[in-house]
Amino acid sequence: MDSLEGSSNGSSNPIETRGKVITCKAAVVWGPKQPFVIEEIQVHPPQKLEVRIKILYTCICHTDLSAWKGENETQAIYPRILGHEAVGIVESVGEGVNDMQEGDKVVPIFNGECQECIYCKSDKTNLCEKFRVNPFKSVMHSDGKTRFTTRDGSQPIYHFLNTSTFSEYSVLDSACLVKIGSDAPLKMMTLLSCGVSTGVGAAWNTADVQKGSSLAVFGLGSVGLAVAEGARSRGASRIIGVDINPSKFLKGVSMGVTDFINPMDSGKPVHEKIREMTGGKGVDYSFECTGNIDALREAFVSTHDGWGLTVVLGIHPTPKMMPLHPMELFDGRKIVASVFGDFKGKSQLPKFADDCINGVVKLDGFITHEFPFAEINEAFSLLMKGESLRCLLQF
Repeated sequence: MDSLEGSSNGSSNPIETRGKVITCKAAVVWGPKQPFVIEEIQVHPPQKLEVRIKILYTCICHTDLSAWKGENETQAIYPRILGHEAVGIVESVGEGVNDMQEGDKVVPIFNGECQECIYCKSDKTNLCEKFRVNPFKSVMHSDGKTRFTTRDGSQPIYHFLNTSTFSEYSVLDSACLVKIGSDAPLKMMTLLSCGVSTGVGAAWNTADVQKGSSLAVFGLGSVGLAVAEGARSRGASRIIGVDINPSKFLKGVSMGVTDFINPMDSGKPVHEKIREMTGGKGVDYSFECTGNIDALREAFVSTHDGWGLTVVLGIHPTPKMMPLHPMELFDGRKIVASVFGDFKGKSQLPKFADDCINGVVKLDGFITHEFPFAEINEAFSLLMKGESLRCLLQF
């Protein structure tokens, strides 16, 4: 077993570590709502069609928060390494990996793309038969085992969302990594793993927001604000933000939000307020980014009769069901969900990264805090209090 110390620039000597077990630090969660424990773990070498990467930066997302809380008992498995927004450098590759090599800069994606199955070859979906987002999956695809163990090697530590980025090193299926340019701004590239890609993609790909259109965004976290930014870049004329935290409006103005509704202060149902603001008609599009069933209902009925489209982005707890009657769909309103903004990760994310680098999408403002990795519990506390968008952790 070799020990490899982390470095601030992510450099390493793969000749010394290739094919060997690496001992490094990771934030391990041992049970629902238990504090993260920074401890040494073993990270085993990549197997066929797998890649081992050194994580340079990682962010905290509400999906990590939900998993940490153990909100869905069927998805709970411990000990586990959470995290799915990051940027890293390839340390070594397994057999059969041809599109990446040691030293490449990469972005993990929770919704993989093998580029070979009937799903990946279809232009109707961005899901993959083998590597689509799967919150129940906790082991590697090839052999059903983990690549993480405790320091003494006696106990497996489970994976999360195909990525597990709360670790100095992680092993991913090659289908769940996207190569980016060596000169890309690495801190900002962490946002492409989930939040920004999901929100902007929902506006661009799922809804295809048109110039001059109107929309309402329910929930102004990172995903909701990314929706607003995507709609702004498409020329939407009115973007109504809905959130119980008024400070989110101040942040949203720079990302295109033109109006703000606080459900706690409106004195009437939000959809009625939105219809008043739009001459009684409703918005062309609504985006539900809260995971709240009541908000989903309000989002749906706030859209324009005849053609309104609601895009579901929030993660909703089971066993609650959608609060709609089938006959309501006969009014012409539609409702769809969006996974990873309908981006095909490996095929389309590099172009989206270029759009971000070239200023088509503005990423400034999404990262509100930066912490050393060891302060991950403090970063989670800020997210739970609604005081941050993205906390960036640096190894």
